[in-house]
Amino acid sequence: MKRQVSLFGAVILGGLAVASILLGEEGGDPGSGSQTGPLASSSGVSSCAVPPAGAGRAFDVTEVVDGDTIVLDDRSEVRMVGIQAPKLPLGRRNFVEWPLAKEARDAAVDIASRREVVLWSGGSDEDRHGRRLAHTYVQDGQGGTIWFQGEMLRRGLARVYTFPDNRACVTALLAHEAVAREEGIGMWSLDTYRIINANELQRLNAREGSYELIEGRVREAKLINGRAYLNFGTNYRDDFTVTISPRDMKLFRDAGINPTDYEGRIVRARGWVRLFNGPSIDATHPEQIEILR
Repeated sequence: MKRQVSLFGAVILGGLAVASILLGEEGGDPGSGSQTGPLASSSGVSSCAVPPAGAGRAFDVTEVVDGDTIVLDDRSEVRMVGIQAPKLPLGRRNFVEWPLAKEARDAAVDIASRREVVLWSGGSDEDRHGRRLAHTYVQDGQGGTIWFQGEMLRRGLARVYTFPDNRACVTALLAHEAVAREEGIGMWSLDTYRIINANELQRLNAREGSYELIEGRVREAKLINGRAYLNFGTNYRDDFTVTISPRDMKLFRDAGINPTDYEGRIVRARGWVRLFNGPSIDATHPEQIEILR
């Protein structure tokens, strides 16, 4: 089996709930037939579409940095938790701009620039860069609010992207993402961001260091020395694998998940691709394997 050392990455386990997003109704994803797993957030579509009571005071948005980052009137920077928009270089040397990064920023400007927002943190509220981490609700000027994360996903200009300490509203986030994907808009209209089949090894090997959505059948799921290996092929030295470290296994156990139960299931995994005995993803938390069949 593969014995990866790195522990970062993301794979998502949860259910897609797709029906009428605007009405907050949950239902099955007609495109994938995915199931709601035991790790789906208890916060459904409707409960995440509006800020919870006591979310706090409103702030003015003074700057939009990119498709998932804004600056407030108190000079704090807010990273929109739960999503990842295409990235701009933002002064980073040798950083290659992601396709649709400018379009994502333009959409963020359209949604939030010069408006008031209310913040709510469903997990850790600050990252290592000192940025606020929050679900962000934009006041629309008509007495209502726009959930920034949901709107960017609905426009197809962001993908769901969670962390072990920030997993709130996953069901709602995935639902919005699924709508845009089914419509083939934004990022989902480009080959760059399409879902990769686990058997497309040449493409996966070429995508090292990128964040990808990968679908396939788990051919074998084993625990070795406390680490889980979900193998998507018969040759573990070359085929795609998802691993779960002993340290991260606790989140799966707490959710009542035995990783060996994935064996035989067709799933959609997401995370950062690394190469070690073939392409792999290190799963740090379980909100994120969408069980398709």
